[in-house]
Amino acid sequence: MTGMLKDDALKGKTIIVTGGGTGLGKSMGRYFLELGANLVIASRKMNILEEVAKELSDQTGGEVLPVSCDIRKYDEVENVIKQTEAQFGKIDGVLNNAAGNFISPTERLSNRAFDIVVDIVLRGTYNFTLANGKNWIDKKQSGVFLNIVTTYAWTGSGYVVPSACAKAGVLALTRSLAAEWAKYNIRSNAIAPGPFPTEGAWKRLFPGEVAKKIDPLNRIPLKRFGEHQELANLAAYLMSDYSAYVNGEVVTIDGGEWVNGAGEFNSLEAVPPEMWDTIEKMRSKKK
Repeated sequence: MTGMLKDDALKGKTIIVTGGGTGLGKSMGRYFLELGANLVIASRKMNILEEVAKELSDQTGGEVLPVSCDIRKYDEVENVIKQTEAQFGKIDGVLNNAAGNFISPTERLSNRAFDIVVDIVLRGTYNFTLANGKNWIDKKQSGVFLNIVTTYAWTGSGYVVPSACAKAGVLALTRSLAAEWAKYNIRSNAIAPGPFPTEGAWKRLFPGEVAKKIDPLNRIPLKRFGEHQELANLAAYLMSDYSAYVNGEVVTIDGGEWVNGAGEFNSLEAVPPEMWDTIEKMRSKKK
């Protein structure tokens, strides 16, 4: 669970991380700093951003710029770009990590609840993507987009329908721009993480009794959750020049969770050995 890239793999690069003040965004940002990058963290709560900026800077010796931003508002996104270039000169990569999600039967949702998730996940991502993409194209500068999606972006999932719709849109955006903007030397990739416990998301998705009734570990063939460093390693690789030929790809890192759920007979894992003995005998008798 240690860093996998050379210490200077991101040296001199400036990376913006949305939702960078907490959870997985914070963990990935920390590793970017350890690899020599300048880091910009953006979210709505400036007091949290300032605390985290100091913490990460003290831990890594890197430079962190906190910028308050409601990613649903395009003018505030443009302000992040402006402040970043004023501080560091240019932007090399954008990690669209900010998200909102909660579990609910869809018929219980108000249109307002649906809008909140879609606006953060999809609108926020395309705001940062459009604003930075135009900026890079105007300046004839290369760049990297890395978007955090989820495996149900392509399978769909009940009880998180707003998130599924929004993440599917982000995945389509990723692949579409990988084809369209490659001529500008702008790459677009995505990561689909499985369960990586964070305090905020975990409480919303597996609250109280739900966690007892539906143990997410039962869905994961590796029988463990992901470590933040594992995700940070992958994110850093896809942000770095080592992945210069990777474009339009979504990399799943979930311990085999989604393929386990997709296989029609994978639930036979629950069949004990003695029952298999009985089944085999039955089959032999029929022969």
